[in-house]
Amino acid sequence: MDDSSIVVIGGGPAGLTAAYQLTKSARAVTVFEADDVVGGISRTAERDGWRFDIGGHRFFTKVAAVEKLWHEILPDGDFLLRPRMSRIYYNGALFDYPLKAMNALRGLGLAEAVRCVGSYAWAQVRPPKDQSHFEGWVSARFGWRLYSIFFKTYTEKVWGMPATELQADWAAQRIKNLSLAGAVLNALLPKRNQTDITSLIEQFQYPKLGPGMMWERCAELVAKQGGTVALSTAVTALHRDDSGVTAVSVRDCDGERRVPATDVISSMPLSALVRAMEPAAPAEVQAAADDLRYRDFLTVALVVPEEYSFPDNWIYIHTPGVRVGRIQNFGSWSPYLVQDGRTCLGLEYFVTVGDDLWDAADSDLVVLATAELERLGLVRPGAVEQGYVVRMPKAYPVYDERYQRNVETIRDWLAGAVPNVHPVGRNGMHRYNNQDHSMMTAMLSAENILTGAGHDIWAVNVEDEYHEQKAGDHGTGRAAPVLPSQDREAQPQDAAIS
Repeated sequence: MDDSSIVVIGGGPAGLTAAYQLTKSARAVTVFEADDVVGGISRTAERDGWRFDIGGHRFFTKVAAVEKLWHEILPDGDFLLRPRMSRIYYNGALFDYPLKAMNALRGLGLAEAVRCVGSYAWAQVRPPKDQSHFEGWVSARFGWRLYSIFFKTYTEKVWGMPATELQADWAAQRIKNLSLAGAVLNALLPKRNQTDITSLIEQFQYPKLGPGMMWERCAELVAKQGGTVALSTAVTALHRDDSGVTAVSVRDCDGERRVPATDVISSMPLSALVRAMEPAAPAEVQAAADDLRYRDFLTVALVVPEEYSFPDNWIYIHTPGVRVGRIQNFGSWSPYLVQDGRTCLGLEYFVTVGDDLWDAADSDLVVLATAELERLGLVRPGAVEQGYVVRMPKAYPVYDERYQRNVETIRDWLAGAVPNVHPVGRNGMHRYNNQDHSMMTAMLSAENILTGAGHDIWAVNVEDEYHEQKAGDHGTGRAAPVLPSQDREAQPQDAAIS
C-alpha cells in the first residue's frame, strides 16, 4: 500500500464497489458505514434464520463492466437464474404486469369489462379537459374505470399524494405506446415483428442468499486486499481547506475521532454531505441541500405456511382499502431465503419518516400487515406464524420542481470548493439509480482517482434505453415522477448519516 488515504462514506453497492476497485490497485481505503450491516438498500436482512430482500433486487444489467464485476465478487455457483414474474392483485384476482388489456378485461368479469369499455368509449367522446397530470392523461387513454383499478391506487400509495398532482410526462414514460384500443386490436389482429410496445426482461440473476450476499462478500474482499470496513461508524463532519477535504470526523462506540483523507467517495445523502461540511457551505448551497426530499420505505416480513406461496417475485396491490403497496414472496426469489414448509411474504409500505406507519411499534405493524394479508384473501386467518419489520429511510430520492436546480447548485459548489469529494450512488447523487448504475458511478470515480481519467459520472443513467426494457427510451434511467414542491418546514429530517 502507498501512503495515500481514501475515505469511503457508506457501505452500500456504490461505496463498496469503489473500495473494491481502489484496494485492487493497492490504495489505502477505509469504508465508514453507520449501520451494523453492509449493503445499504441492497442489504439482505436476517431475522431468526429468515433472510429477506429490502425492495427486491433483480441482477440484470446492460453494462458489461458491472456484469463482470458481479461475477468477480461472487462465483458463478452462488448465482441463481430466476424467472421474472410480477402481477397486479385486485379484489382477489391476479392480472398480467405489464398490463395487457384483454387479460385485464377477462379477469374483471363480463359486467365490469362492459363498464370499463363503456368508460373508455366515453373518454373518447368526452376526454378529460385537463390531461397535464397523471390522472387525466391515463384516463383519456384507458377510461376512468380501468384507470381507477390499475393505475390510481398503487401510484398514490407509492408517491404519497393524489395522482392529479403527478405530471403527465411521467405517465407517458411509464405507459409508452399503449392504449386500450391499440392493445385490444393487437390481441385480435397481432402483427409480426412488433417493436413499438415495450417488453420487460424475462429472467434475471440473483445471489442465492439474497443481494446482501454480494456486498458481504465484497466487504470481505476489500479487507483481504488491505482495506478497512468499519461498521456502526457514522461520519459526522468533513473538514476542508482551500484545497478540498483534508479529514473526516467519525463517531463509533469508542467516541469521536478524526481521520485524514486525500479523497472522499461519498454515498451518504447529498443533503447530509453538504450539512456535514466544516467550515459550512455557503448559505445558498445549504438551502439547496435542505430543499432535497426523500420517500421512505418499510417492509413487514410475515412467515406463513408454504401453501400460501405464489410464483411471482412480487405482486402489486391495487385493491383499495389497504395500505400495503406491494407483496414480495421471498421463496420465489430463492429457496435459500426461506425454510422447509414455510415461506416469507414481505409486505411493503411506502412511507415518510415521522408519519404514523414509520413511528408505529413493530408489533403494531405486524398486526396491521397480518390483518391486511388476511383481508386480501392471500392467507386464512391465523396462518401468520411470525413477523419482522425493517425500516429503510431515504429509499427514494424525490424529484420535485426544484430538485434539478438544487442538485446543480450543490454540484457546482462541490466541484469548486472540494474537488476531491466524489458523490456516487443513489442517495450520494440524489438520483433514482438502479444498483448497476450506482456501481458504475463508483467504478468511474475510482478510475478518476487512480488515473485522472476525467469521467463525467453525472452522465451515468441517462442512456436512451431503460436498462430493464428491450425497447423504448428514457431520459433519466428509472422513471420517477416530478412531485410538487412542499414546504420544507413540514418535512421531518433524518439525522443519521451513512
